Amino acid sequence: MHLKIITHEKVVFDGNVDEIYSKSTEGEFGILKGHVPFMTALGIGITKIVQGNEIKLFTTMGGIFQFQNDEGLILTKNAESGEEIDESRAKNALERAKARLAENDASIDAKRAEAALARAMARLKAKMNGKI
Repeated sequence: MHLKIITHEKVVFDGNVDEIYSKSTEGEFGILKGHVPFMTALGIGITKIVQGNEIKLFTTMGGIFQFQNDEGLILTKNAESGEEIDESRAKNALERAKARLAENDASIDAKRAEAALARAMARLKAKMNGKI
């Protein structure tokens, strides 16, 4: 089967895969060859692909996943390969998001801070092969 991960700026991944795992707004899901047509809204998280014995992780920051005729398509605002992520930058973003949420300030936008925390955690998880 084939998968493309596309953002507004570039094609992040385009290749044949054996397995696809990702996170929708409803929960995690997995796709194997021959899966029935499927479409879902993606949450902030990790998309894991398996190619033979190789596993690759990508951040997917929302968007849409579509699967039909053994062709998968992810359209997302932001995505990046775990190999491309700057670990120290991701750790700093995680600490900033945690600190922001710990503040007892009514003026902070909690939803925005929670989304920043989720993005930072997804980036670290993709960088560290799912081990955080």
